[in-house]
Amino acid sequence: MLDTIFLLPLVTLVGWTLVVWIWMYATRIPAILRTGMALDPEAPRGSQMAQLPARVRWKADNYDHLLEQPTLFYALTLAFAMIGPQETSRSVALACCWAYVGLRMVHSLVQTLGNRIEARFAVFVLSTLPLFVLVGLALLEVL
Repeated sequence: MLDTIFLLPLVTLVGWTLVVWIWMYATRIPAILRTGMALDPEAPRGSQMAQLPARVRWKADNYDHLLEQPTLFYALTLAFAMIGPQETSRSVALACCWAYVGLRMVHSLVQTLGNRIEARFAVFVLSTLPLFVLVGLALLEVL
């Protein structure tokens, strides 16, 4: 039986990723138009976007980050939805899922609005801790 309560944090993070996607293009397209950049399909990957202001690039960088480590979160969350964990693990796992989503959203805001690397790294590390707990809980459930 599918434990659908785990799907809400998953879908929330997917939704946030799409918000960042919109934000990325809402800043990137006007910046390209302002600079008069001619898009060159022969240019090496990333070389043209490197010409855009940093505040514009930060959105794209964050979008990429939302497609990297969160894949672990998605796999773990789906595993919990399929396992239907015992009540003791369920509440901790769900709290970890929401903590991860919240911290990834904070990470996005830190990166896209000011990109203070020390703060961004601290939030990234904090957001990774719930993943470790989720892996441990999942192992306990499946073993």
